[in-house]
Amino acid sequence: MTSLRGVTALVTGATGFIGSHLVERLLSEGAIVRCLVRPTSPRGGAARYLPAPGAKPVLGDLITGSGLDSALDGSRLVFHLAGVTKALRASDYYLGNVKATENLLRAMSGSAGRLIHVSSLAAAGPSADGIPLREDAEPHPLTHYGKSKLEGEQAVRGSAIASRATVIRPPVVYGPRDVDVYRVFKAAASGALLRIGRLESFFSFIYVSDLVDGLILAAQHEVAAGRTYFLANPEPVSWTGFGSAAALTMVKKMRTFTLPVWAAYLAGSIADLLSRVTGRPGILSRDKILDARQRYWICDPTRAATELGFRAQTSLREGVAATLEWYRHEQWLTY
Repeated sequence: MTSLRGVTALVTGATGFIGSHLVERLLSEGAIVRCLVRPTSPRGGAARYLPAPGAKPVLGDLITGSGLDSALDGSRLVFHLAGVTKALRASDYYLGNVKATENLLRAMSGSAGRLIHVSSLAAAGPSADGIPLREDAEPHPLTHYGKSKLEGEQAVRGSAIASRATVIRPPVVYGPRDVDVYRVFKAAASGALLRIGRLESFFSFIYVSDLVDGLILAAQHEVAAGRTYFLANPEPVSWTGFGSAAALTMVKKMRTFTLPVWAAYLAGSIADLLSRVTGRPGILSRDKILDARQRYWICDPTRAATELGFRAQTSLREGVAATLEWYRHEQWLTY
């Protein structure tokens, strides 16, 4: 297994939730870390987390391709986490998840670096029958987000560096600094959890530090080159179970309320309208409702366990407790 000490690694999306944790871990492993930052990005602003002390910001733009050659110069590893998860227009997903990836691949074709491309379970789509998806299952993404992530994967596999690229598909990722699953914790703190439709839904999940472990393993193992992996805890959980784990940790009583599917889509339509009026995409949309009403977003991490020795070390109870403690310390939640 290759040591990361002294290895130069470029990270895109370094100021996001997962990226910030990855940068800290790479630095702790002795890597020389470069964080790709757009020249027009305000410090703070859309970037929630600045690179950790010791990381070097380098200027580059994935959409135009400007600055990528110099940012990549000497980089032996590239972790591509940058992407679009919510957007005002469908085209924004393809711009941020496909064109940006194509520009990075084009720039990398003249280098010898390895690529760890972070995609999503959304690129594969939900499981129709409740059997966890394997990496070779026929993909059927539902939304523009999932379809654009799949096109990004296809760009990687069809590129000149396909043989030295690894695709990682995380499911739901949670942990300190997250702002999306945070809403479930916030609901649990209030004692009320909302479920769309009467049928329970299940999902695979992973704590952020475990995901970072998997990304590091993929970078260190040559066998991972040219391969695709799901990284997840082995057992899925229901949304009610996830919320209940949070409520139990906070010593809260929780009630689950059912929202009819038609009402959920109405709420998504209103949210879409508000986003267009304000010019700011929100976490709620009709596309998000379509994803949320699927019963099984579950995947099988066996390949990663067999080939990389990856196993998620953090149980749901431990991960929820650590996440809630961070939210409380940062005063995101009081309970």
